[in-house]
Amino acid sequence: MKHFELEPSMLTMRGVFYPTGYMVVMLPSEQDARAAERKLEENGVMGEKVALLSPDVIQEKIARTVGSADIPLPTVGTEADTVRRFAELASQGHWALMIHAPHGDETTQIMEILKAFPLSYGQKYRQLVIEDLVD
Repeated sequence: MKHFELEPSMLTMRGVFYPTGYMVVMLPSEQDARAAERKLEENGVMGEKVALLSPDVIQEKIARTVGSADIPLPTVGTEADTVRRFAELASQGHWALMIHAPHGDETTQIMEILKAFPLSYGQKYRQLVIEDLVD
């Protein structure tokens, strides 16, 4: 598993979290997130593609990217709302896995592996759209 570092390429021009080519899935506990990460690795999704994000990391590094992005006008996309949802779940103790999966077939494979886990929220960041992964 790689260490999460917020890179400039993971931000919109307004500075809001938008890591194109990544999936971010949230799980209710650290235990769930670590078990899901192990299952991914067992199935060939190598650790350098996966980062574990604690609630503190989500609050300190990701949630603060929203800042005043909606002022004076709301953003055109949903990226700020998505970050707020991550922050809300993190405040309840949820953890996240951030998985590099730039291709659609990788996303499908990963979601198949994770279907047995209690995903609380999931998003795939594509070039111009954020795709819901969890109903």
